[in-house]
Amino acid sequence: MVRLARVEYLGETVLAAQLKCGDGYCDLSSIAKDAPAFFALSSIEKQKAKDLIQSVSSGHNELRIPSAYCKLLAPLDKMQVNKFLGIGMNYVDHCQEQNVPIPKEPMVFSKFGSCITGTGDPIATDPSLTSKLDYEAELGVVIGKVVPRNATLEIARQCIGGFTVVHDVSARDWQLEKNGGQWLLGKAGDGYAPIGPVIVTLDELPLDVAQNAGIRCRVNGETLQNSNTSNLVHKVDGIISFLSKFMTLYPGDVIATGTPPGVGCFRKPPRWLAPGDVVECEIDGIGTIVNPVVRGPLLSSPSKSSEGETMRSRL
Repeated sequence: MVRLARVEYLGETVLAAQLKCGDGYCDLSSIAKDAPAFFALSSIEKQKAKDLIQSVSSGHNELRIPSAYCKLLAPLDKMQVNKFLGIGMNYVDHCQEQNVPIPKEPMVFSKFGSCITGTGDPIATDPSLTSKLDYEAELGVVIGKVVPRNATLEIARQCIGGFTVVHDVSARDWQLEKNGGQWLLGKAGDGYAPIGPVIVTLDELPLDVAQNAGIRCRVNGETLQNSNTSNLVHKVDGIISFLSKFMTLYPGDVIATGTPPGVGCFRKPPRWLAPGDVVECEIDGIGTIVNPVVRGPLLSSPSKSSEGETMRSRL
């Protein structure tokens, strides 16, 4: 029953819970400093948090943060994300649109914490660097407990902290045509992973519901991706278990689980993002992130309370 958010309020970055009834957020800073710390709380402490959220929702205003007086940030601090992994070719219908075989095991690539921005923050496209910037709406999994090596599916499920929306921005020329076929530079640019608007914990969005949710991407109001997470080839617990064969995952790590069909590079003609576009990525039960595309380059990776300010004057 918790929709975790990070907000900038009165000059401070605060862990909060998005209120479902009424406007604003419940200040959770007295309980946990960030999402990974919240995941580590005991069941008793989490119940106290839920009671607090219910109290604020019912009219106890002392800890209510009005939306009009705060800025919603990415729900994770990019400086604290240890691993940001992506899964390619992981929707049945996405494979079908390319007429390629369904992968027998997850296709794994990497993004970085410096890719992370929040809803409302700009996506910079530098015409001197890329002419093929593409959109990808994805279900993001946030790890809540340390995933040990060789974790079973059951252990993998126990280690999920929650779900968020990820926009896996991709420079297709660098992903598919340059750099020797390595995907990294096409996937890991600064600002190439808006996430949010919140992290929804499993008690509100159980795994089976998260894996049967509508997922959409709109550009300038036009729906270009419209599918369902039930079309995932490799399910969330299987992905986590597979990754644990190679590495330990830690609280706050993010896995973007793949995108459905309709991306720009497979359209005829291709549909590339351009300055002035506005991209919305939406998943039922989680919410929508909205990001404008601006002319870059993004000069530096914004951090903490300054997130998004580097490019804001370019809008």
